[in-house]
Amino acid sequence: FYLTPPQVNSILKANEYSFKVPEFDGKNVSSVLGFDSNQLPANAPIEDRRSAATCLQTRGMLLGVFDGHAGCACAQAVSERLFYYIAVSLLPHETLLEIENAVESGRALLPILQWHKHPNDYFSKEASKLYFNSLRTYWQELIDLNSGETTTDVREALINAFKRLDNDISLEAQVGDPNSFLNYLVLRVAFSGATACVAHVDGVDLHIANTGDSRAMLGVQEEDGSWSAVTLSYDHNAQNEHEVERVKMEHPKSEEKSLVKQDRLLGLLMPFRAFGDVKFKWSIELQKRVIEAGPDQLNDNEYTKFIPPNYHTPPYLTAEPEVIHHKLRPQDKFLVLATDGLWETMHRQDVARIVGEYLTGVHHQQPIAVGGYKVTLGQMHGLLTERRARISSVFEDQNAATHLIRHAVGNNEFGTVDHERLSKMLSLPEELARMYRDDITIIVVQFNSHVIGAYQNEE
Repeated sequence: FYLTPPQVNSILKANEYSFKVPEFDGKNVSSVLGFDSNQLPANAPIEDRRSAATCLQTRGMLLGVFDGHAGCACAQAVSERLFYYIAVSLLPHETLLEIENAVESGRALLPILQWHKHPNDYFSKEASKLYFNSLRTYWQELIDLNSGETTTDVREALINAFKRLDNDISLEAQVGDPNSFLNYLVLRVAFSGATACVAHVDGVDLHIANTGDSRAMLGVQEEDGSWSAVTLSYDHNAQNEHEVERVKMEHPKSEEKSLVKQDRLLGLLMPFRAFGDVKFKWSIELQKRVIEAGPDQLNDNEYTKFIPPNYHTPPYLTAEPEVIHHKLRPQDKFLVLATDGLWETMHRQDVARIVGEYLTGVHHQQPIAVGGYKVTLGQMHGLLTERRARISSVFEDQNAATHLIRHAVGNNEFGTVDHERLSKMLSLPEELARMYRDDITIIVVQFNSHVIGAYQNEE
């Protein structure tokens, strides 16, 4: 097919969402101005998820992208549940007690999160009671543990929340549920997997908790107006030497050769950290027992049947995140959280420049580079004409994440958006799309330099 520009736009804009942080008395007291997010599916249905919420009982905002594999069930569950676990981990002891007392006496609960959701974001109502009970057990344990007043360390809270949710996903699947729909759901969640990259922003404190191979990147404006990228997460895969080393340290020397094969964990899994994926965590006996007791649909799923090769000393996989803390500075203008579908197609330096120029409306003209290509005068004229048209159309996107997806999918070898390429990539049939690109999910968070500057002066 050849898609017209309006058709391309309607595909690109279908899942976009923007949120502006409200001002009070004409003042914005948050270090976050707002965020733009968007998703472009390659899989049908899409396996990525995204979440954003403001913590109501503590300060701070949570934003995250989740990349599912072997289906979307685990990414969906994590996108619904993880922020509650983080919020509860950050709550002071007396607030936890208030919440528990309210549940106990049947009173209305203090709201913990204000969600900022795209209208199409799905929430599994059937599982909400089960999810709530697991969360309640967690805060009850926190109450017992922290009877003495302790100030919660954000880093610790993030790590505990990730690990606890993964543990609950595993436990719910082992216990099962008398309701057959829920029973199948908890098993699908546990047997599929998801990576997660989450940001917690509170004043000038930015924490990134990452499990897997989605990424966080900071866009910094230098004094001369140019843009640079600061990496705030590391991929947990075979390209990360420290990660390969970590996996090897956790297993006997006799398994050294079989742990990572063809750049995959046990020759199968790309990310070395993930939620769910109990095939890489449970003992063989436990896997067999749960599958035999589970519903028939589970046996029809190829993914649940096999046992990974050379499976001797599980668990081989963890959901524990790597947490990076960064103190925001006035020159830190925005944060990009994105699943690997973006980073497979674009370098972080280009991402910083494209988003930076979009947000400031200043288009630094790079000299046209044709590195090694033989270009005729006619082609050069075409490139210059296209550049002129692009400057006038650069603001057709009202959303920074959409603007970035347009470049990720439509960039040609000269780094400019080629409408014909964009049209071809977006009109690929479902079964082919996955061969050319992955699902792409992006959140662009814009920071308020004035507020960050004021925080700095106070400190």
